Amino acid sequence: MVQESWQDRELGTCPRESPSFHRRFTTLTITREPGSKHRATDGTSQGCASAGSGAATTTTALFEPSGDGKTPQVVVLVGAPGMGKTTMVRKVMVEWREGTLHTQFDFVFCIDCKAIVLPMEASVADLVSQCCPGLRVPAGKILDDQKKILLIFDGFEALGLSLVQPEAELSSDPREVKPLELTLMSLLKKTVIPEASLLITMRPTALGSLRQCLKGEHYVEILGFSAARREEYFHRYFENPSKADMAFRFARGNEILYSLCVIPVMNWTICTALEQELCGKKNLLECSKATTGMMMFYLSQLLKHRDRDNPQVLQQFLLQLCSLAAEGIWKHKVLFEEKEIKDYGLDQSGLLPFFLNERIPREGEDHGNVYAFTHLHLQEFFAAMFYILEDDGEMVSSLGKLEKDVNKLLESYNKSRKDLNVTVRFLFGLVSQKSIEYMDKTIGCRISPRAREELLEWLQERHRGLSHPGQALKVSEMDTFHFLFEMNEKSFTQSALGHFTDLDLKDTKLTLYDLMALSFCIQHWAGLGCVSLQGCSFHWQDPEAKLDASVPCSGVSGARGHPGALILQRREELPCPIHLLCRALRHRDSALRVLRLQWCQLSESCCAELAALLAEHPGLACLELGDSSLGDSGVRLLCEGLQTPGCRLRVLRLRYSRITSACCEDLATVLRTNTSLEELDLSFSEGLRDAGVELLCEGLRHCACPLQTLRLSTDGFSQALLQELDALRPLQPALKIGNLLEHDVPQAGAMARLPCHRGLLPGRSKVLPSFRRPPLL
Repeated sequence: MVQESWQDRELGTCPRESPSFHRRFTTLTITREPGSKHRATDGTSQGCASAGSGAATTTTALFEPSGDGKTPQVVVLVGAPGMGKTTMVRKVMVEWREGTLHTQFDFVFCIDCKAIVLPMEASVADLVSQCCPGLRVPAGKILDDQKKILLIFDGFEALGLSLVQPEAELSSDPREVKPLELTLMSLLKKTVIPEASLLITMRPTALGSLRQCLKGEHYVEILGFSAARREEYFHRYFENPSKADMAFRFARGNEILYSLCVIPVMNWTICTALEQELCGKKNLLECSKATTGMMMFYLSQLLKHRDRDNPQVLQQFLLQLCSLAAEGIWKHKVLFEEKEIKDYGLDQSGLLPFFLNERIPREGEDHGNVYAFTHLHLQEFFAAMFYILEDDGEMVSSLGKLEKDVNKLLESYNKSRKDLNVTVRFLFGLVSQKSIEYMDKTIGCRISPRAREELLEWLQERHRGLSHPGQALKVSEMDTFHFLFEMNEKSFTQSALGHFTDLDLKDTKLTLYDLMALSFCIQHWAGLGCVSLQGCSFHWQDPEAKLDASVPCSGVSGARGHPGALILQRREELPCPIHLLCRALRHRDSALRVLRLQWCQLSESCCAELAALLAEHPGLACLELGDSSLGDSGVRLLCEGLQTPGCRLRVLRLRYSRITSACCEDLATVLRTNTSLEELDLSFSEGLRDAGVELLCEGLRHCACPLQTLRLSTDGFSQALLQELDALRPLQPALKIGNLLEHDVPQAGAMARLPCHRGLLPGRSKVLPSFRRPPLL
């Protein structure tokens, strides 16, 4: 890939970049440091943290003046495989071609070291001529104006050349033919065309020997995508903005995926997998791609065409890599010394750089180089593989390290090692039938199915231990649903949850991904009778992950240059936050009887879904919506569901629902038409006033009204209204009207959230204080 001067750009042999490159290119976060201060990061950061003392930036102007005002002549672009080094090089070429950056160069020559075959002996002029056979101007003449030249070596380590050469044999003449090693050393040490600029890209693992050859160089390390750029990449990848937003929400809600999106190639992997899911679908609400599936796809891409002729070597390498990863996870260890790499047999140049990054020691440090996985979650993935990959037993015993005991891992996680959560999640994903087949056919590794039974038994016993004796068996840990969703198998989920009847979550922030996991499990949970989400909130839109307003989204008609309007438009296209939950609860075999959504801050937009649930689920007997923001219009929607023939609700509790008399006419209609409602709780609804209760009385007077208990906070009502309520007794002998009893007062924590209601305590009513509890409860 070579480009001639700006004036003769039409004669160059570098192909023009495809429209997709321009559309999808997203600026990477980089850090700059002088050569004497450079040190590579350990590669385990969860986001774009700065490396060393260099400041993180996103510019692609690699040859801009540094802090001391000097323009570097040699720039070394460092990054792990998949971090975007080649993409950055392509961007340099595009910007130079278009005259937007790097215009100080008249000639740019780019040598793809991974693809080109260089001669054993060559001069600098020969290298230029071979890379650009269509040059009109002789290479020798071009090299005379050295300051106008930029030479790029992309993937320098792929040349595999020794950089230890006698300095006396280096060349100073660009036309002098020398062994290739000497010619390249002459370029690096600036004995030939010393005023030309060099851009070299390479992996951290190959950086050590190069550093000894360069002087005055500047290092630019790629840190990956920032939070705003991750979302930008999704919108550049997908042509449809609503699909892009749904895909990003899916990834953003999964902390593991979102953290991995810092790596550009992983971002591409996730977008590619989600694009396949979106093919033929309108959204990702039924996505079957869990984190493990994407990690396996990523692994298959890394290993593509590598050691296919000798699969035993690859399998042995993976087994050893997994053993190293597992030992590190157990010991909270992310850095591994060079001796450990050799002891595990991982010092294979053709495979090691794709999984481990080398961290160059600082000046004065006496230990050798240390290595780290490209990302902590990759280490956790390989640690999970350690427990389920089949081997002949010789390799593990010869290392003398870790025992493959899945139960020990699970029990440690249960008791104290919550940091093992991601590893355990990958365990469930890896033992699914799809994973077993994929790993065997695509990667060539055999997964033992024995762990499935151990995982199933562990899940069942875990929640039995959390349930109190004599009470319903319930699942109260969100991670259980993540584990089952990761496996994504109907039969396994049915077996894991079949003995439980209640779902009980408290104070949990539920993302889109959480709700997808919950919904998947609920649909295959035949015995689920009670769902209680107390203090839970639904976060489909993370305020910290909004699209950067400074970054316009390409390919979005009608919204170009107005990202704020685009965000609003995308929000409106999404269903309400509890859509997935209600849809799952409406499934054909649902045994749901009680649904509690207390302190969940539900809005009016959720009421249409709840109304549909009331209309379509005849088994639902109790609905509690305390401390919501439903409002009058929301209650009206609920009333529509309550009036449908299919509704069999017996208890409706709307405590602290901020309703007024405006919705009481609809409630009165429900009292006249609904044949099953036995209890209506409107406690602490100050806005009802006399006018609202008078409307309720009209419904209560109806002879067909089935209501047996009406709960009101009657403080502030007029004496006349209290008498009117009392007058209802002869008309409805079974009806009890009163405040909450002492044992029905919300817990202290809940009351503390609403100090304005502290005065509304039981026992102050002038009406009948007693009530009759429905048989259901």
